[in-house]
Amino acid sequence: MAKVTQLSPGLWQISLPFLGEHEIIGSYLLAGENELAILDPGPSSTLDALLDSIRDAGFDPQNVTHILATHVHLDHAGAAGSLVRQLPKAQVYVHSNGAPHLIDMSKVVASAERIYGERMQMLWGNIESVPAERIYALEGGDILKIAGRRLEVHYTPGHAVHHVIFFDVHSGELFAGDVAGVRLPGVNYVRPPTPPPDLDLEAWSESITLVRTLRPDVLYIGHYGAVRDISQHFGHLREKLQSWGDFVLSEMRKGKDEAEIIALLIERTQPELQRVAKDPHAIQRYEIGSNYAMTVQGYMRYWKLKSQNR
Repeated sequence: MAKVTQLSPGLWQISLPFLGEHEIIGSYLLAGENELAILDPGPSSTLDALLDSIRDAGFDPQNVTHILATHVHLDHAGAAGSLVRQLPKAQVYVHSNGAPHLIDMSKVVASAERIYGERMQMLWGNIESVPAERIYALEGGDILKIAGRRLEVHYTPGHAVHHVIFFDVHSGELFAGDVAGVRLPGVNYVRPPTPPPDLDLEAWSESITLVRTLRPDVLYIGHYGAVRDISQHFGHLREKLQSWGDFVLSEMRKGKDEAEIIALLIERTQPELQRVAKDPHAIQRYEIGSNYAMTVQGYMRYWKLKSQNR
């Protein structure tokens, strides 16, 4: 079962049960003026739980009018294609760089298969494409008037070339997707989620600067929940993004392979999480939220492309 929590008038947070764990993958539900929007619907493997949560919040899923995606990775938008087949009123809003990948999911699936292999179905469920006529392609600078809110769309690449955030200037609430990293409830620790193929450290740093200049009161992140100590949070994320990347590069220059670098990065960075978390289970939960193998693969691809483009 999913868990649904009202955060503010017309806004609910949905904890999708993923690998038996709560509060790792989150969706948000916006309601107002006879409109109902799902922000980051999550993977198809948690689709039934998502629909149950909408009912638990007091709404009929058939009345969903908007599906907003911060980006098209499977843990955020993998269910979009399945959803539009069940929800006749719903239109999908995604950045123009991501729209082709929702219309034809083959590249996203192929990229994920390289990371997850035989676990694809168990993790993500059935992955269906979104019909082109059900997609609205977004650009940075767009304004959406949805569910009684005025949402600014800002383009925030770095984690992915199709990443956007949605900012409600009036309420101060900013829906950050993965641009603000992974920070699980009850643990003051930010992990950089750096999957292949789009990782771009320079672009990500600029996106962090952009989000900070918007001066939000709260970030609602995908993994997971509300972040209010925004300056400190981004300081930690920016430092880790760079220091983890520098470490991976230094080990690549020593001739280490992917498996060796994964083991070395765990050895170097996991003790800090152990100190901060105090709960050994937190290590497993962070690994579900953003695993080390994916992290290293993203950095290695980034550095290889960077060296080729010099």
